[in-house]
Amino acid sequence: MNCELAHERIVLAAYRELSDEQAHELDRHLAACPECSQEQQQLQALKTLATAYPVVEPDPNLVARSRIRLEEALDALPPKRWYERIGQRIVNNFSNLQAAPVAALLLLIVGAGAGTLGGYEYAQARAAHAAGRKPSMIAANAVPNSDSAQATTVAPTASAEVSNISSIVRQPNSEIVDVTYNQVVPQHIEGSLDDPAIRQLLMLASENASSQGVRDDSVGLLAAECRAGHACQGEGIRDALMVALRYDKSETVREKALEGLQPYVAEDMRVRDAVLEALLNDSDPRIRSAAISELEPVSADTSVRRVLSTIANSDHNPHIRTVSRQALNRAPVFQ
Repeated sequence: MNCELAHERIVLAAYRELSDEQAHELDRHLAACPECSQEQQQLQALKTLATAYPVVEPDPNLVARSRIRLEEALDALPPKRWYERIGQRIVNNFSNLQAAPVAALLLLIVGAGAGTLGGYEYAQARAAHAAGRKPSMIAANAVPNSDSAQATTVAPTASAEVSNISSIVRQPNSEIVDVTYNQVVPQHIEGSLDDPAIRQLLMLASENASSQGVRDDSVGLLAAECRAGHACQGEGIRDALMVALRYDKSETVREKALEGLQPYVAEDMRVRDAVLEALLNDSDPRIRSAAISELEPVSADTSVRRVLSTIANSDHNPHIRTVSRQALNRAPVFQ
């Protein structure tokens, strides 16, 4: 028997819970081991002392009242918060968890908390920034200072009113800036078709107006003036009609331009070339057919006969080929 087993049996022997054989083995060990024998003597002395001072059993009623008060005091305690309960649960279960899962759980909790706190701080910062910028923008647009009140011009109410900025100059040692700009202001003019200003606007509209209706009206008026013989010479009107015939996307506009050029096919080679181009290249058969009619008075011209011959043989429209052939047959022999 070793000393460790002897210490266990010394306690059991004090309460008479050893068998005879175990008690005999313990006596043999105590006889040979002074330390274990001394421990047995100390335990017997403590037991003798306890017997000399017996413990008085408490009153059962006192025990019952004490238990009730303890339970009432525990019920009066405030419940723990959610993170305290989670922390307590983690602590209670910590010993039953492996190191790696515990570390992962802690990282997850720390990451979630940091992300929530970061998002909250970011939202607060953006709200503070927006709140701080808005008043300054309003003040810049709506509250003029004393210097700007002396400006000779009024700022535009909408950017669409400004056609362009021509200059920007900052006054020395000042916050004042001089800005020169042009505004698009609709204008109205009324006058005769013989008025040079009216004709200039009509020519401008025939070339640059974005509205097809405006181009159609302007080319129609200019063509009517030319057909009526109202001074289409030297004012750029023929040029405007030739540009419309060559490049305008609207068949109606091109057709009106061709009608306006008709009086000048015989006398103006530039007009004749423009009509020949329309005969060769225009996609609308009505315009090609009208061009043949306008060229017929000068069909004896070499360039005109050559184009009519080409059209009579190669145009994909049978009607255009027939009309060209008839025009060639009616044309006089070489002039």
